[in-house]
Amino acid sequence: MTEWYNFCASATWNSPHELKADLRNASILKNNRVVFNVCGNKYRIVVLTDYVRHGMLIRFVGTHQQYDEIEDIEYI
Repeated sequence: MTEWYNFCASATWNSPHELKADLRNASILKNNRVVFNVCGNKYRIVVLTDYVRHGMLIRFVGTHQQYDEIEDIEYI
């Protein structure tokens, strides 16, 4: 996960399309949320992305199973 963090910290994506071009396994959700599959899809990280300020707020880190148990992804 350190590699993911360092990669994202140095990125300057201006749109979801740019992010997806760099990280094809990322899932773009509505309301500027992105789901990243890390460690061979064992873990998922959900972030709220601000493309103007090039910032990310981590909203969830957990296993794939824990992610599947989330009832409403819009509230994370």
